[in-house]
Amino acid sequence: MEENKIIDQSELAQDVSSKIEYEFIDMFLVKPLDVVRVTKEFTKPVIENPAKKDENGVEAIDYDKVETEVKEVDSDFRKGVVLKVPTTYAAQLNNDTTGCLAKINVGDVVVFSERAGRYFDLLKDSRMVRLYDIVAIVK
Repeated sequence: MEENKIIDQSELAQDVSSKIEYEFIDMFLVKPLDVVRVTKEFTKPVIENPAKKDENGVEAIDYDKVETEVKEVDSDFRKGVVLKVPTTYAAQLNNDTTGCLAKINVGDVVVFSERAGRYFDLLKDSRMVRLYDIVAIVK
């Protein structure tokens, strides 16, 4: 079922891309998808004894035990659909004889850092993301 969603988004991305009047120089235009939630473990100290003053008059608490808590939190990474490919990237891809560049096309779903990119307010809910901020392509 996930595969059908990606195919539909790809077709939609192609259609949206053809209507965007901008050509981007060095950043990908990406439409972020829903936030991914992940399960993480957090440890926190357990206070058993109240704070005591030592011989120097410093009040300190000894943390002898810790407890682990499992929480569901937002991921540090986000998935998004590529709406526009930068012209410099397309030119590099055409001249890449080594095959080192990953082929990212309009409609591909990519993974990037949640903190990466800049919001592009000329197109609602979109971001401009650099190639080096993209960490994976969803296959």
